[in-house]
Amino acid sequence: MINENSTKAEVLEAVKEWGSRLQYASDELRGDREVVLAAVKQNGLALDYASEALQNDRDIVMAAVKQYGRALQYASEELKGDREVVKEAVKQNEGALEHASEELKGDRDVMLEAVRTAFIMQSKAARNVR
Repeated sequence: MINENSTKAEVLEAVKEWGSRLQYASDELRGDREVVLAAVKQNGLALDYASEALQNDRDIVMAAVKQYGRALQYASEELKGDREVVKEAVKQNEGALEHASEELKGDRDVMLEAVRTAFIMQSKAARNVR
């Protein structure tokens, strides 16, 4: 188990296995780009435990929403208004749309991506029922 006294190497190893372990790391390591990137690649929701600065880092947030679209809820307001970030989030999980900026909730391209994702998920579910 990691804690606030754990080294960077220990935290990196831990978050690569279970991203949400980031919550137990020191504030310094929650602000470390390498550590946070490893955590969100394993579990996008680990973005919740990242420093505010990294919640506003486009590359970190893109990695998080690619892993789990609803991680968008922990992104900065600025990135919730970034069309590419939001499209990537809804491509992974159409429910991420609820965390987008008001402007993008009404954006045609974003909405089409969300509908496409929902259709694909429903089609996969229907095939499994047969």
